[in-house]
Amino acid sequence: MALRIVGVDPGLTRCGLAAVDVAANRQVELVGFTVAGTPTGTPLDARLLAIAEAIDAWLELHQPDVLALERVFASANVSTVIGTAQVTGIVILAAARRGIPVALHTPTEVKAAVTGSGQATKVAIGKMVAKICRLDEPPKPADAADAVALAIAHGWRGAAVGSNASASATAGRVGSNQLTAAQQAWIAAEASSKRRATRR
Repeated sequence: MALRIVGVDPGLTRCGLAAVDVAANRQVELVGFTVAGTPTGTPLDARLLAIAEAIDAWLELHQPDVLALERVFASANVSTVIGTAQVTGIVILAAARRGIPVALHTPTEVKAAVTGSGQATKVAIGKMVAKICRLDEPPKPADAADAVALAIAHGWRGAAVGSNASASATAGRVGSNQLTAAQQAWIAAEASSKRRATRR
């Protein structure tokens, strides 16, 4: 059984949304992607409302087992960090209302998981996302490709119980009520696959 993961690249102007299915053998199937956002001059309350409605609609449409979200980090542009943090809160709240676990990943973790380098450029990430998902070209704009990369990174690195990547998604143990049936099946299949690999 595949694990359905929604990836979110938070931002006030453009918020990337993606949904992927990741099998225990790491095979990735892209379900969909989009970008939600508002023009720069839109009042803050209207911008946050538009993103909240888009997140709600995306979660209702795709019914994920887990949501992978970029972790907010400090940078020189304080206003950008504040806006990203506001959107992050909205996304976490939307997931919490539906009982969807949330996993937080840093940009470096995502780059390393998808490309093998924590210093990869957005162009390199887009190319690898296209290759992994068997697409003719990267999802556009780059925010959408980043959201897909987040979902892939969680499926490949953060889905296992005990991962450091999770805020709530990996807090339980197999069989715990905190894990969905799909998560439990995914973890069991992944463990079985690893056992078979070590016997060879």
